[in-house]
Amino acid sequence: MTAPSDRPSVLFVCVHNAGRSQMAAAFLAHLAGDRVEVRSAGSAPADSVNPAVVEAMKEVGIDISAETPKVLTVDAVRASDVVITMGCGDTCPVFPGKRYLDWQLDDPAGQGVDAVRPIRDGIERRVRELLNELTT
Repeated sequence: MTAPSDRPSVLFVCVHNAGRSQMAAAFLAHLAGDRVEVRSAGSAPADSVNPAVVEAMKEVGIDISAETPKVLTVDAVRASDVVITMGCGDTCPVFPGKRYLDWQLDDPAGQGVDAVRPIRDGIERRVRELLNELTT
């Protein structure tokens, strides 16, 4: 039997897993390194990550061009300590003992990079606050 990880685990969820949750997961992985286990998923994943999101993240030195949207699974929720939803509605399964946060953020879908930048910056601020909570 595998010992449980002593690292906190965070799952970011949005509808398409093509924008907000991808940015949040990328920021947390970039900032936390191996101190936090990071996942992202969508309740109705898109075919690809939003190109404006990829471009906006590239501007801050984070390459998510190889990422692909993933479907939200019960196992992903079960394996996470913190589940952060971003416009996922009622489609996210809820399990006792998990910490749930709902981040109200504009959806970058269909937006250009100029509209994505403030969303990206807001996500980075929240991720930095979350990382501080998880690692102190």
